Amino acid sequence: MELRTADFDFALPEALIAQEPARPRDAARLLVVDDALRDMAVRDLPALLQPGDLMVVNDTQVIPARLVAFRGEARIEVMLNRAEGGGVWHALLRNSRRLRAGDVLRIPGSAVTARVLEAPEGGAARLDFGGDDAALAEALAAVGEIPLPPYIARPDGPRATDSADYQTAFASKPGAVAAPTASLHFTPELLAALAARGVQRAELTLHVGAGTFLPLRAENPREHRLHAEWGEVTPEAAAAINLARAEGRRIIAVGTTALRLLEAATTGEHAVPVRPFRGLTEIFLLPGHRFTTADLLMTNFHLPKSTLLMLVSAFAGTARMRAAYAHAVAAGYRFFSYGDSSLLTLTGAAR
Repeated sequence: MELRTADFDFALPEALIAQEPARPRDAARLLVVDDALRDMAVRDLPALLQPGDLMVVNDTQVIPARLVAFRGEARIEVMLNRAEGGGVWHALLRNSRRLRAGDVLRIPGSAVTARVLEAPEGGAARLDFGGDDAALAEALAAVGEIPLPPYIARPDGPRATDSADYQTAFASKPGAVAAPTASLHFTPELLAALAARGVQRAELTLHVGAGTFLPLRAENPREHRLHAEWGEVTPEAAAAINLARAEGRRIIAVGTTALRLLEAATTGEHAVPVRPFRGLTEIFLLPGHRFTTADLLMTNFHLPKSTLLMLVSAFAGTARMRAAYAHAVAAGYRFFSYGDSSLLTLTGAAR
């Protein structure tokens, strides 16, 4: 299938880019996309799901990964991207052209320093924080910032509510630098209603990296390469997912991050789709991909020409998603991380 990045463009009024979440979170709108388009609310999920359905959610926790560091008098902006173990992090840097291997960065307000392991390439480098993960976590809590997406404007600086707003109800495994935003809509009341409905839940972990915000510049999407992200599907989670499939129950991926990791862990067989997984994934799901792990996908509305818009088009059909996004814009849905949500049915062609 010939793909062009331009085919995934659309006009989005700036006023529709959400700057804060709905309050309460489950008051957000929900566009149901199956054989028709239905305008509903996230709090309607219990009525839309069935007893025995299995929701698969991402339990990653966003860390305050944005730091300001100095080499001498030179100010370096640091975005931690992915832990590599032993205190070493892959990071994205600004104003890093003069950095060299061996340079030491100091972080004001903290006793922690970072040694540059090799000269930055493409604005990325590996930094060694000395192996004391507890000290680094303490430093991040003291001087780091939650890395809100660039389209959320904070001209007067971070808000006191940002740290809580940009964390999901399932967050328990620190390591992400971006939230799995479909899960931002869940409240204790909604989770209780889903449990009362008989909807089950399995958790996996994908530490979302800073690469999720990077633009797709290649005209041919197949030339784009995603940054690697660390994920884990435990044997217990894989068993729960495979049991649901074997019993003919539906699997609902809550968020594109959950779906990407499920597909990275797939056996390729629809009947028993998932194996335990622990490691890095660069999986890039484009139209033409054959999904075997999920029947429904809950996801927010994504950026034009983005890898995630391509993913949802692969899952629910390109023509169907064009119609859904046109409807969402015309109906005033709120877009992106703090915006409204959608519930997509896997198309027959994608099975």
